[in-house]
Amino acid sequence: MAKKSDTIKVPGAQIYYEVQGDGPLLLIIPGGPSDTGAFDMLVPYLKDRYTTVVYDPRGNSRSTLDGPPQDQDVPQHADDARRLIEAIGGGPVHVLGSSGGAQIALALTALYPEHVRTLVAHEPPCVRLLPDAEEILQGMQQVQETSRTTGWMAAGAIFNKLIGMEDYEPPQGELPPEVQEGMNRMMGNMDYFFSHGMSLAHYEPDVETLRSGTPRVVVGIGTTSAGQLAYNTGVALAERLGSEPAVFPGDHGGFGGEPEGFAAVLDRVLRES
Repeated sequence: MAKKSDTIKVPGAQIYYEVQGDGPLLLIIPGGPSDTGAFDMLVPYLKDRYTTVVYDPRGNSRSTLDGPPQDQDVPQHADDARRLIEAIGGGPVHVLGSSGGAQIALALTALYPEHVRTLVAHEPPCVRLLPDAEEILQGMQQVQETSRTTGWMAAGAIFNKLIGMEDYEPPQGELPPEVQEGMNRMMGNMDYFFSHGMSLAHYEPDVETLRSGTPRVVVGIGTTSAGQLAYNTGVALAERLGSEPAVFPGDHGGFGGEPEGFAAVLDRVLRES
């Protein structure tokens, strides 16, 4: 199937999504300020085996809000995902969630298990599972306040230090035009994310429900993100679920940096379901 795009109306917003490929449905939920463009490098390695559905979460890029921005609500995001699954044919579907998108996917799976076949939650920042959660969440509050008073660039510096990525440098070199276009578009979401998106880290997954085994839940961690906040929270969640995390190539954004290897691990995990 050639790529096609569409929108659906949900309470308080309009959701933009893209569909391409052939095979079982795979819903991909971006995190933080990301949109469909974050997965432009990954989808080509999946579309011969899956019908991929990627969307801009409400408030990001082309998924516009009906009113002024509010602090993001994870169950509301999960309801958006549920409505999108129903719009594209029901389910159950495979789900890949990344970072804050993994938090949304965990809520989707706990609240609407009949819609999910297998969930791969890649490095979800479920901070409340850590022993120093309150200290970290206070830092997240500082990020949000700084963004609202000083601007998102100052907030971003605090945030990157808090999550252990202060030394992160984006890949160098010329990017394909569509990838560069996506990056430029996602930069426009930074103020919304730092001013209203820290609540994504406050969400605590319903571990008791997720431990049931139906749907199957697999936590993903990156080979080069050890020591970073989202790696630590991913390990903590896997321990609570009583399972071993799946190890994906690359870092917190390995689906973009090492898409071929990331796709191979994801396909293996989904085929085990």
